[in-house]
This record gives sequence, structure tokens and C-alpha cells, in this order.
Amino acid sequence: MYKVDITIIGAGIVGLSIARQLIGQGKDIVVVEKEPGPGRGISSRNSEVIHAGIYYPPGSLKATLCVQGAAMLYDFCAEYHVPCKRTGKVIVAASDSEEASIEELFLTAKENGVTGLRMLDKKAIAKVEPHVCGHSALYSPTTGIINSHQLTKRLEALCLSGGVTILYRSDLKGIEKDSRGFICAVEPPGGHSYSFSTHILINAAGLESQAVAAMAGVDTDQARYRIFPVKGEYFRVRGGKQGLVNGLVYPSPEKNLTGLGIHATKDLSGSLRLGPNAFYVDSIEFDVDQDHACAFFESTHDLLPFLREEDLIPDMAGIRPKLQSPGGAFRDFVISHEADRGLYGLINLVGIESPGLTSCLAIGDHVEKILREAALL
Repeated sequence: MYKVDITIIGAGIVGLSIARQLIGQGKDIVVVEKEPGPGRGISSRNSEVIHAGIYYPPGSLKATLCVQGAAMLYDFCAEYHVPCKRTGKVIVAASDSEEASIEELFLTAKENGVTGLRMLDKKAIAKVEPHVCGHSALYSPTTGIINSHQLTKRLEALCLSGGVTILYRSDLKGIEKDSRGFICAVEPPGGHSYSFSTHILINAAGLESQAVAAMAGVDTDQARYRIFPVKGEYFRVRGGKQGLVNGLVYPSPEKNLTGLGIHATKDLSGSLRLGPNAFYVDSIEFDVDQDHACAFFESTHDLLPFLREEDLIPDMAGIRPKLQSPGGAFRDFVISHEADRGLYGLINLVGIESPGLTSCLAIGDHVEKILREAALL
């Protein structure tokens, strides 16, 4: 049986970041991906925002890896010529009753190590975003946007040039623990399955991460690894009104919100879109319901009074692999070496949603540290 050192399930931004981080260890690295190319899932269906680390509880992986990852990502983009831009972001209190939540965010973000934050009054908001209405706002100058597709392609190129083998169109069919590590059964195009042995197995399968963990022998209910898919739709703003927003405009968040509220984001072409909304779903579909345009308009009208419902056209949708159940409390990233479950050498990454894009390089670094601490590298 063919033997490799490290196998990573999933060629999204996180899986490729981990693979890149592990290059140079003198190890054979294989990435298994069922799609025909990289980043075809979560990685290509998001707001493409480089987050600063404002929302997440201090000490959580989401907070720590987001702050670290943002700095790493800006440096990576500069070195490898991946398009990105520090656009800045305002989180707006539409009324004085929302101001307390904005101030709470300010304190949380400072504790997380976010720099450059400022509180803005109505006049100061007008200087940053002249067409946005609000009572006050938290301004984050380091928040930005990135071309996630080019980031994915650059990571793929670095992995391939570093000797990583990427098996596209290869469906993982089974995982069996053995004395060396794990035996992975894979089905490539044509249906002729084969197996290979790997010493280290890293589950970076996104929406499929619960299924892969279960396949490897984890009781995912007992481990609280159940994925609750959450769909988010986007509407694009048509015409000249795209230029009426300079950066990113977010509403004041609510407690235990499924998402961050429908917000306005720019892309690197200058186009403006609203989204995402957030609702739990039972199936993975990426259609956008035109009838939701009214709700998008109503939810953003107080902040963006220049918009009309007819300005909105359906754009795209994405699915988040949330660990937070409907109505449940905050859940952090799961990045776990499963040695205590008798699965030495298995690293599960489950519930890697936002800020997963921002955190991707820091996640790669974190996984490497876990492997070193376990004497696996």
C-alpha cells in the first residue's frame, strides 16, 4: 500500500494554507478534494472581508487567529501580489439605543488587540461615509477586502511548487485507523477506488467536516461537532449608487446573532453589494430568492437611505458550517488533535466559518504548532 506522511481533506483556503505551512518539513503531503479545482465551496462564496477581530470573545480561537491572521494576510498579499485593500469599516448605531452595543464592541476589540479603532459621532461618520446615516459608529481602519479567488490560486500554486500532491475529483469514501495512522479510501473519476496509508490526517473539509470526523471514528454528537448549515444570500446594487459607499458599512449587532446582520461591502472592482442574511437550512443550495430583496431593503434603509428596493439584483449565496445551533450561544472554531479519543494523528477542523478566510494563514500556523507539540513533526 502506498504510504504518505500527511493527508489533508479539503482544498479550500484553509486546507491549502495548512498544506503550505507544512511544506519544508521533509514530509510527503497529499490534499484530497472532491471538486475539480480549489476553493469551490465556502472559500469562493463569502464577503471577501479581511476582518480586524472586533466581534469575537477575548481568548477565543476566532479572536486570536483573526487578529494574527489579518496581519499575516496583508503581508502575504504584499509579497505574492494578491489584490487586497484596506477599505475601513464603520459599525453603525442607527439610534442612541444601539450605542451601548457599539461601545461594548469597542472594548471587546481593544481587548483582542485590534488597533486604530475610533468612535465616531454623527459628524465624523459623515466625513468617512457621507451617504450613511447613523447616531454613532465604531470605525475600524484596518478592515479590508481581498480577492479570495486569487488568494486560493496563489496558495494552490505555492503548494504545487512546494511538492504537495493535490488529488482533485477524488471523493473520500472511508477512513480506517491502523498502527501507522490511517488508511484512506478514495474514489477518483471513473469509480476505481484505491486506498493509501497516512501518518497524519487533517480534516479541513468545511461543510463536510462533521462527516469526515465521523468517518474517522469520532462520535460527533458526543464531541459536539454537529454542523448546522446557515445560508447567506447577497444582492448587488445596480447603477451609479455603487459609488455612494466608500468602504464597509455594518449594522449594530444583536446578541447571539446568527450572522453579523445584513451589511454593505465593496469589492475590488468598486461594486457594492448587500448581505449576507442568515438562516438555517437543511439542504445545500446556492440559489438567491428574489423575494428577499424587500427584507434586504428594509433592513438597510435606515443606514443607507439612498437605496430603493428596485436597486437590488440577486448576486450569489453561500453556506456557513456553523456549530452554533438555532438560538444557541457562541461556538468557537474546533481545531483539535483527537489523541484523547484514541485517534493519535487526527486533527479535526470543524465549524471553520467567518472569520476563517481572514484567519487562514494563522490557522495553518496553529495546526503546525499542534503537530509539533504532539511530536508528529
